[in-house]
Amino acid sequence: MSEHFDAAWLALREPVDHAARPGSLVEALCSHWTAAGMGGRRRVVDLGSGTGSNLRYLAPRLARCGEQDWTLVDHDEGLLAQGCAPCAGVVVQLAQADLAAGERVVPRGCDLVTGSALLDLVSRAWLEDLLEGCRAAGAAVLFALSYDGQVHWSDPDPEDSRVLDAVNRHQRGDKGWGAALGPDATTACVQGLQTRGYRVSQAASPWTIDHRRAALGQELVRGWVEAALAVEPERATRLRAWGERRIRALRAGQVTVTVGHQDVLGLPGG
Repeated sequence: MSEHFDAAWLALREPVDHAARPGSLVEALCSHWTAAGMGGRRRVVDLGSGTGSNLRYLAPRLARCGEQDWTLVDHDEGLLAQGCAPCAGVVVQLAQADLAAGERVVPRGCDLVTGSALLDLVSRAWLEDLLEGCRAAGAAVLFALSYDGQVHWSDPDPEDSRVLDAVNRHQRGDKGWGAALGPDATTACVQGLQTRGYRVSQAASPWTIDHRRAALGQELVRGWVEAALAVEPERATRLRAWGERRIRALRAGQVTVTVGHQDVLGLPGG
């Protein structure tokens, strides 16, 4: 079974996700489709779609490339039910499937396979299988917001580096697909696409969290503490104290934290 995400958490992160994403990769995708003279409706498959945040970001920006048929794929029926067309010219189909179980979700004739905050959860073998399916379908690939293992605080704390090391080790644990790629996800995706003859572009999509997003920052810090505790339970007192300090500082507007993510675009055709 895939890892479960709460709808409230997804709602908290959506505006920060959207603000972080680089427009250059969407522009490159549209230019590719235009240069290829592709007519008709665009068929898009969104993996691990949740409530449809990726749809809400991408569909309006792809509108100039034509009308779109989206298939949202997720194992959580409750999250899927919230996915609906964000603009005219978009038709949305919902598909409940457990991606971790290896269900095939990339149909032939698909124009784009996309996903957000997904690749750092999956195993290398799962990713390779997915990319092979994309190549066979002749689909472009756009994966957004893969965590890259980089976290920077505007005002350092002596515990920051050790917490980050523990979190990154936890990120490589099994999230339902086997040993997760974690911070190595972007590199693995780029290499896998290049091996299959894709033209690849990569751009940073970092979160920037300050007191205006303190609710998101609080949940993020709490999650980091829990992840670090799973790796270093003997340091519980120090880890919880670090989390309390960081949450207080965020709420008070004393610090900003930047969380590194990467977006990857793969265009078929060499």
